Amino acid sequence: MPAQSDLHDFLAACRVTDGSGFSLADRRSDEDGGIGLDKKSGEEALRSAVARISEQQERLYADARWSVLCILQGTDASGKDGAIKHVFSGVNPQGMRVESFSAPSTLERSHGFLWRHDMLLPRRGRIGVHNRSWYEEVLVPRVQPSVLQASPLPAALVGPGIWAERLEDIAAHERYLARQGMLVLKFFFHLGSEEQRERLLARIDEPAKNWKFQLGDLADRALYGKYMEAYEEAIRATAAPHAPWFVIPADRKWLARLLIAETVAREMERLDLQFPQLDSAGKAALLRARDALA
Repeated sequence: MPAQSDLHDFLAACRVTDGSGFSLADRRSDEDGGIGLDKKSGEEALRSAVARISEQQERLYADARWSVLCILQGTDASGKDGAIKHVFSGVNPQGMRVESFSAPSTLERSHGFLWRHDMLLPRRGRIGVHNRSWYEEVLVPRVQPSVLQASPLPAALVGPGIWAERLEDIAAHERYLARQGMLVLKFFFHLGSEEQRERLLARIDEPAKNWKFQLGDLADRALYGKYMEAYEEAIRATAAPHAPWFVIPADRKWLARLLIAETVAREMERLDLQFPQLDSAGKAALLRARDALA
C-alpha cells in the first residue's frame, strides 16, 4: 500500500482548480507519482478505496442532501468504461446511475446543448457518472467543423467566439450545480498517443475486443493533437474549486482507476456525511413501535 502522504501529493498534483496557465505539455500520461506501487498492490489499494466509496454512498443516500456528479472525459480507448466498471462496482445500484452520451439525437439537437445532460443529472442522495458530457460540445464540433455546420443553430450565433461562449456557459452551469449541493468532479483521462495506438491495435487483433473498434476511431486518432488542444482550452476555462478537474495519467489502466477511486472517496469524505439523527419525538416513537412489536 502507498504511503498516504505520497498518494495525497500525487492526487494534489492531478487536481486543477485554477486553469490559468494550464498546459497538458506539463503532464505526463505515464506519470506514476513515485508512490511505489505495482499493479498487484495498486489493485489492492483500489479495493480499499471502492469500499470507502460504498460506505460514503450509503451515507449520501440516507442524508439525501448532497448529490455527486462524476464526469469522465478522454479520447477513444482512454479507459473510461473500464474505470466505471472497477471504481463503482461496489456501489449500491439503487444509489447511482451511469449515463453514456454519444452523438445527440434529432430531439436533443432541437434543444440547447446542456439540455440532454441536465435531464439526467443525479438527484439528492445519488451518484451520477457521465461517460462523456457537455464538454463534447466544445470538443467534437470544434475539432470537426462539419459537425457544427450541420447543427440547427441560427447562423448569426455561429461565430469564432462560440467556443468561449460555450465554455462560459458550462462554467456558470457547474457553479450553479455546486450551489445546489452537487459535488462536481471532472476527470480527464490523459492517454498518450502511442498507448492509444497500442490499445486500438489490440481492439483489431484480439477477437474478444473487435466489437469495441469503430472505423471512426481512426479518423479521431488522426486529430489527436487538435483534441488535446481543445481539452486544454476546456480545462483552462472551467477548472474551479467548486468544480475541479483531475488530470489522470491514463497509460496504466490500474493506476488511473486507483486515482479516480481514491479521489471520489476522499472528496465524498470531505462532505462529512452523517446518517440522519432522530429528535426526541422520533426516538419516543421508536420506543412505542418497539413496545408494539414486543
